[in-house]
Amino acid sequence: MILVTGGAGFIGANFVLDWLAQSDEPVINFDKLTYAGNLQNLVSLERDPRHIFVQGDINDHQKMATLLMRFQPRAIIHLAAESHVDRSIHGPEEFIQTNIVGTFRLLETVYRYWKEQEGKARQDFRFLHVSTDEVYGSLSKDAPAFTETHRYQPNSPYSASKASSDQLVRAYHHTYGLPTLITNCSNNYGAFQFPEKLIPLMIVNALAGKPLPIYGDGQQIRDWLYVKDHCSAIRRALEVGVPGETYNIGGWNEKPNMEIVDTICNLLKEFRPADYHKLIKYVADRPGHDRRYAIDARKIERELGWRPVETFETGIRKTVQWYLDNQDWVANVQSGEYRQWIETHYQGQAE
Repeated sequence: MILVTGGAGFIGANFVLDWLAQSDEPVINFDKLTYAGNLQNLVSLERDPRHIFVQGDINDHQKMATLLMRFQPRAIIHLAAESHVDRSIHGPEEFIQTNIVGTFRLLETVYRYWKEQEGKARQDFRFLHVSTDEVYGSLSKDAPAFTETHRYQPNSPYSASKASSDQLVRAYHHTYGLPTLITNCSNNYGAFQFPEKLIPLMIVNALAGKPLPIYGDGQQIRDWLYVKDHCSAIRRALEVGVPGETYNIGGWNEKPNMEIVDTICNLLKEFRPADYHKLIKYVADRPGHDRRYAIDARKIERELGWRPVETFETGIRKTVQWYLDNQDWVANVQSGEYRQWIETHYQGQAE
């Protein structure tokens, strides 16, 4: 049995669904169900006894400790996090509490649990912490891509909070011996992504005839990773990754934001003919906007034998089609708090 924190969110839900599609090993899904956590993502598992959902906060030591002692998971995949850069700029405290304090309290609870294990259970246990390439900061156009030894230089409250959580995980391995793994991924996209991020926001706004807001000149470059490829990399790292190691996970798809929006407009025009390009609107850049991220994923390919399956062309086509086919999901997540946030703060895209 494994335990996944944040398993009702975008990456978490995809991971849980993929895991149970390929294995009969049960999953404890521990999620606070904030605005981005949505049990509708997991409706296909509603009556599946292998999926055990527990609503809770990773800051709640007692609840987590009770859960660990009851189910005795062999591994924890830590995905629970606040992850939206724009939100971290407008309200950083929640990111500090969840990403730093929450990870610390989870590590404390997990460490006490692990110490009580014996023999093979103790030896085989793993704590896999899922992080981001944003901890490395920003790259110039021609600089080499981020490797696992790249210096941490976070530039937003979000990336600073994730960098801090990475360092805590590292410290618990080197100080206490907790068998941890860290993965740093590039920009994910795919099904179930909350429409505050660039790709789903552009799809949803275009279909509604709303402006497609682009920060600055739209030439910010990101490496794009299809979420199912990310899930397979996490599984591989959990299976054969070496405790104490960090693995960068990327899609080998560096593209400027403007090219992403252009591709989405062209695909939508193919599926539902209309002039979506006319909706593009350039808006003032956000504070401290990193210019380029790029992941060098050769280590995980060389040492663990993992490489992404999807190209950006195949992955983005599947993604656009999913949002077209799941308009009820879109309508559900667009209600309430999401709409209020958009109207109050949010000008445009984020990563």
